[in-house]
Amino acid sequence: MRDTVKVFAPATVANVVCGFDVLGFAVNAPGDEVVMRVTDKPGVIISKITGDDGRLPLNPDKNTVSASVQDYLKHIGRTDIGIDIELHKKMPIGSGLGSSSASTVAGLFAINTLFDNQLSNQELVPFAMKGEELACGYGHADNVAPALLGGFVLVRSYEPLDVISLPFPQDMCAAIVYPEVDVPTKDARQMIRSKVLLKDAVKQWGNVAGLVTGLFTNDYDLIGRSMVDVLVEPTRSILIPDFYKMRSIAMEMGAVSFGISGSGPSVFALTKDQDTAHLITQALQKQLKSIQINSLSFVSSVNKKGPVILD
Repeated sequence: MRDTVKVFAPATVANVVCGFDVLGFAVNAPGDEVVMRVTDKPGVIISKITGDDGRLPLNPDKNTVSASVQDYLKHIGRTDIGIDIELHKKMPIGSGLGSSSASTVAGLFAINTLFDNQLSNQELVPFAMKGEELACGYGHADNVAPALLGGFVLVRSYEPLDVISLPFPQDMCAAIVYPEVDVPTKDARQMIRSKVLLKDAVKQWGNVAGLVTGLFTNDYDLIGRSMVDVLVEPTRSILIPDFYKMRSIAMEMGAVSFGISGSGPSVFALTKDQDTAHLITQALQKQLKSIQINSLSFVSSVNKKGPVILD
């Protein structure tokens, strides 16, 4: 058993337009880092958090990283051990890119590494879901599952939990832009209708099935025409400045598809190559600047590995 480890866990794009709470994929950047050490005094503490502007709690019962680690230690029967955690936020909080997920997954991967990988990454998903419940009130898996497993992930069922890794075109890239406006996940979730029309549900089912089929067959045209959301995007797009203008720009520049990442405000476009992705992010940032909104951008291929050890 080693006594210290440093881990990176990736950001994720949840929902992937039409797959609310059931689809997501991981990207290579941004992400979060956790440094974890075994100590002599029993209990889990967070000794340091950087990059959060003081927004995240140091209380180990209220921070998603430490709370998930506590659950893991209870599960393996090692509450006698001491764990010191440093969390280094390398991505914006509340961006719609799975910020809490990246932190939680980094922590769980780190503690599992210290204990010689007693659980598989797939078995860590329920522990990470508890962290999501602490962060936003609902233990969804469409961020934590791809962050842990890498690639594209389908959450076929929550009860019982059934998480499936999907194939995808190997040259696929994501162009991500984060407008610096505040869209809290809890608020964005509360805006969603609790009841939907059957005809809308039928459209959504067809689009999810079409997207999954397109991923399996490397059919970019099918992927693009399937990524249409008639249930959630019409409401959440109201919170994102110039959303439809940005979508028009991205699609005219050769994007396969365009949509909201998670609950927003980040938006993303899928592309067939990195050059197109870079051009799209530049154009979207220019559009946001024209309405006095600052933004960050990230271009990444789909992350295939999930969390990794950095030392």
